Amino acid sequence: MSKNVLDWTNAFPSRVSPSAGQARIGWFVEKLATELSGADGGKLPFINLPHWPALKSQLAELAPKLKRFEHMLLLGIGGSALGARALQKAFFPAQDQPCHAGPWLWIADNVDAASLTAYFTKLPAEKTVVVAVSKSGGTIETTSQYFLAMQWLRDNLGDAWKDHLVMVTGEEGFFRQESKRHGFATLPVPTYLGGRYSALSAVGLIPAAFLGIDYEALVEGALAVTSPLFETILSPKILAEHPAWKLATWNWSLVDAGFNQLIFFSYVPPLATFGAWFAQLWAESLGKNGKGSMPIPAVGVTDQHSIQQMFLDGPKDKGCLFITSDNMPEGLAFPGSLPDEFGYLRGKMLGDLLDAEALGSRMAMTQNNIPLVGVHLSRCAEHEAGRLMALLELTTVFTGWLLNIDPLDQPAVELGKRLAKARLGAQGLTKEKADLEAFLTQAPNTTEF
Repeated sequence: MSKNVLDWTNAFPSRVSPSAGQARIGWFVEKLATELSGADGGKLPFINLPHWPALKSQLAELAPKLKRFEHMLLLGIGGSALGARALQKAFFPAQDQPCHAGPWLWIADNVDAASLTAYFTKLPAEKTVVVAVSKSGGTIETTSQYFLAMQWLRDNLGDAWKDHLVMVTGEEGFFRQESKRHGFATLPVPTYLGGRYSALSAVGLIPAAFLGIDYEALVEGALAVTSPLFETILSPKILAEHPAWKLATWNWSLVDAGFNQLIFFSYVPPLATFGAWFAQLWAESLGKNGKGSMPIPAVGVTDQHSIQQMFLDGPKDKGCLFITSDNMPEGLAFPGSLPDEFGYLRGKMLGDLLDAEALGSRMAMTQNNIPLVGVHLSRCAEHEAGRLMALLELTTVFTGWLLNIDPLDQPAVELGKRLAKARLGAQGLTKEKADLEAFLTQAPNTTEF
């Protein structure tokens, strides 16, 4: 029977030590126990998912309302959108195929005037539910979209507009105030749940529920990976055998050996968009104090014909997570009338080509001394995707702790946000406004092209 496995066969070239980090395992056990204790399940809710029982009931209660709509317009950015898009691409691909008849999920995840105008011009307001996602309710990109969406709904629906808006937000902040003011349907974001770890909360599960994705299987898959860390008394022996710990110590070893980039190479076409989700998770969690490794999402077979040249013949500073799966569709059979030069394809299926390409790419990378861990799924389904997401989230946190950084904050990201608000004239921000003035008045140095 096929299983979900990590393949370490080519993970440790001579530069990489497999034993790094083991001396600190006792500290990790104490750290996890502390972080998972306390009110509401502790400070790592993406591990024990304490919000799940209540959320499951809330989603079931909301289901009849969602079924009234043909379109969902999701307003969110970063972690408020990437998980939802990854799940839609993986488990509701019909939306991207010819002659799809609904439902449709539209994701407004950028300051893109043309796209947002198109949504408000072409979507039928009476058949659309707008879901605004922001834990703080103060994310300027999403809040600005909310203001415009609110006006669009009002202009088209009159007093009924409030029934077409759902908010996913924290216990405090502007969105929570708006929910109370207008009586919107509201789903919570747990207090300690950061956006990049929130795909298996209401943030990712309400669009999944709307599309008919098996969101319960996603959560069950995640808990299958995380439950050994909290359902029993955690010990160094249990943690040492956990796949996330092994993967984290491997990543720590790579960074220690000078490998400062990590390729997420997916040879599972439905999971291609998971690379973007992982990139935010990894980069925003670990890129601190001059540490971390740069995530590089790559799609097989597509990127064999583009950036793999750099992987194979560029600087030897990259490790690789290589994603494959059993039970993929075989596709169409090649005809028997092929020219002789392509005769090797006769009698084979298109899926055979994907398998061969994956094998060739993996072997080429290992022959070029790229440390590679194979991440193999027994099948590409919701349960296995939940397992993969939980594994990667745990690995990210453990790697951050091994690097002596906080994997749950993102201090550098806030600077750009403050400068943008200063540019728009927000109150306060005296230093940022002075820095802007100096930046905008410096003598330009340009070259025409």
